[in-house]
Amino acid sequence: MSVSSHISRRKFVKIMGVAGTATTVPALFPIKALSESSKAKPEDFYNIPMKGNARLLHITDVHGQLNPVYFREPNVNLGVGDAYGRPPHVVGKKLLTKMALKPNSPEAYAYTYLNFENVAKIYGKTGGFAHIKTLLDRLRKQAGGKQNTLTIDGGDLWQGSGTALWTRGVDMVEASNIMGLDVMVGHWEFTYKEEEVLSNVALFKGDFIGQNVRVKEDAIMSDEYPAMVERYDGSGLYDEDSGHAFRPYVIKEINGARICIIGQAFPRTANANPQEFFPDWSFGLREDDMIELVNTIRTEEKPDAIVLLSHNGMDVDIKMAQNVPGLNAVFGGHTHDGMPKPVEVKNVAGGTCLVTNAGSNGKYIGVMDFDIQKGKIKSMNYQMLPIISDWLPADKEMAAYIKQMRQTKYSDKIVESRSKQYFYNKSRVGKTYEEILNEKLAIADRLLYRRGNFMGTWDQVLCNALRHEYKADVSMSAGVRWGTTTLEGDWITMEDVMTQCAITYGETYVSEMSGHDLLRILEGVADNLFDPDPYLQSGGDMVRIGGLDYTINPDKPIYERITEARLDNGHLIEPKEMYKVAGWASVNRTPEGRLMWDVVHDYIISQRSKDNVLRLPKINHPKLVGVSKNPGIADYPGELG
Repeated sequence: MSVSSHISRRKFVKIMGVAGTATTVPALFPIKALSESSKAKPEDFYNIPMKGNARLLHITDVHGQLNPVYFREPNVNLGVGDAYGRPPHVVGKKLLTKMALKPNSPEAYAYTYLNFENVAKIYGKTGGFAHIKTLLDRLRKQAGGKQNTLTIDGGDLWQGSGTALWTRGVDMVEASNIMGLDVMVGHWEFTYKEEEVLSNVALFKGDFIGQNVRVKEDAIMSDEYPAMVERYDGSGLYDEDSGHAFRPYVIKEINGARICIIGQAFPRTANANPQEFFPDWSFGLREDDMIELVNTIRTEEKPDAIVLLSHNGMDVDIKMAQNVPGLNAVFGGHTHDGMPKPVEVKNVAGGTCLVTNAGSNGKYIGVMDFDIQKGKIKSMNYQMLPIISDWLPADKEMAAYIKQMRQTKYSDKIVESRSKQYFYNKSRVGKTYEEILNEKLAIADRLLYRRGNFMGTWDQVLCNALRHEYKADVSMSAGVRWGTTTLEGDWITMEDVMTQCAITYGETYVSEMSGHDLLRILEGVADNLFDPDPYLQSGGDMVRIGGLDYTINPDKPIYERITEARLDNGHLIEPKEMYKVAGWASVNRTPEGRLMWDVVHDYIISQRSKDNVLRLPKINHPKLVGVSKNPGIADYPGELG
C-alpha cells in the first residue's frame, strides 16, 4: 500500500512545509565542559578553502537518520586476498598510524572504536541533517557559492528509521530536497514497491541514476510498466531502447567544468533483498557495460572529468577502478567505511583513480576539489570531515521540517507487513511519530553497537529477542551494517530499536533445521564475506547467531571455515540432529510471524530488571583463529571470545 492511501504525497509535502523557526538541538555537554577537557572544536576544523574550481560533496548510507546519532566504528574489519591490510581493512591504532591521525583527537573518535564509550560522552553525537545542511552550506560558501559545487549521495538514504518506514521514504526525499542534494544512487531504496520508488524519484528534485539497473524484457513488452512510469513523469526514468530503468549518468557544468557522474546501484540487490519489491528490474555488476559506457562518454560527450557514484562497496570499487579505464574518482558506499583518505588506484591503462567511501549514518562529508584548466585535471584534493553535531548549529529550516514531520500521527492504514496478516500495532494508532519513537524501554547495561565483521551487542539483543519469542535453540539475524549505537547507562528507546529493524520485510519466523543445514548457512555467509575475489563478496558482515558459539578461520576455503559449533549449553551441533531456529527478514519467502521491532520491544520490556536495566548474560562472539596478525582486527582481540 502506498503512502498516498492514508495521506497524499503532495498533502504530506504541504503539511511538512517549514513554518516559522526552530531552535537548535541542544548540546549534549556544555561548551564550558568541552573547553575544560581541551575538547573544544579546533578553530579551523571546518574551514576548507577551495583548491580548484569545482567541488563535489559526498554523503552516503545515511539510513534514514535525520537526527544526530552515536555510531561506533568496527573493531574487526578483516581484509583477505589483495585487500589484506589495505584500507578499509585496518582498525583502531593501526588505522590512526596508517592515516597519520593523532590519538585522542576528534578524528580518532570519528574513525575508530578506541575508548568509544568514554570519548562519546565528550564529543557527543554525530551527523543529523540539520547539522549536515549547515556544514554543506558552509562548504559551498567556501567554494564561492553553490553553483561551484555538486552534492551527491551514494544510496541507502531512504531506509533505516521508523519515520522512513512509515512514510515509505518520503521523509528522506523531502529532507534531501531541503539539503540541496543533486544526484543519488540506490540500494535499500528498491525495497519499497516499484511504484513507491518511482513516486519518490519524481518527488526528488535531483537526479536518481544507475547504469546497472535494467528493465526486464517482459516488462518492456508489457503495457503496464510504461504506463506506470508515465504516471510519474517518466523523463529520465526509462529508456525503451537501452533498457535502463533510470538515467545511467548525468553531466553537470560546475563553474565552467563539465563533470560526468555515472551511477552504480548495489549490483546484488536481487540476491540480498526480496525480488517481489522490484519484479520489473534487474541488477548486476555489469563491468563490461561500464567500460563501454565510459568509452562512449569520453568519445561523444568529452567531459572534463568522469566520476563513479557507487554503491558497490569499497573493495569492489577498488577492483572496478582497476578494470575500467577513464574513471577519475569513485565516490563509494554500501560498506559503511569511514576512510579519511582515498585509495589511489592504477587502472589497466596506466591511469590513476581515487577511490573514496564516506562512512554511514550522516557521520561524514567527503569533499573533493577538482582543479580543471582547459579541459585537463590539474589536481584533485580530497578531505573527509567528521560531523560532530555539537560543533555545528542546526540549520533552522531543516530542523523545523524534521520537528514538524515527527508530529505526524501514526495511521491504522500504514502497512508495515508484506505478509497476509495485517500486523500494525493498534497501540501506536493516533500517536505522533515522536511519541512512539521516544518511548523508553530499558537502560543499557553496556555499550550496544552493531558494526563489525562478527557479533555486536545490539545484534545479541535482537537474537535473544527471537529466541525468547519462539523458545528457539538458535536464532539468526543478518549481518547488516546499519543500526546506531546506544551508550551504557542510556535509555534504550523505541527509536533505537527501529534503527536496528526498520525494513519493509521485518516479519519473523521459526523453523526446524538440521545441524547440517545450519552449518552450511554459516559457511555460505562466511564465503560471501571472505572470498578473496571482491566481486563474489556481498559487502555485509557475518550472520549473527544467538544461542550458539563457533570457531572460524576466515583464511580457510568454503566448508572448512566453521568448526566447534556448540549451543550455549555446550551441546555440539550434530549434522543429523534437528534444531529449532528463529529468524527474520527472509528474502525468499514471506513469514507470518510478528514484526521484528515489536518482538524486540516486548522482549526488552519483559527482561528489564526492577531498576529498568536490560542485562545481557552472554555475547555469542565466535572464536577467531588464524587472524592474530591481521591489521583488520582489534588491538585487544581477547574481547572477541
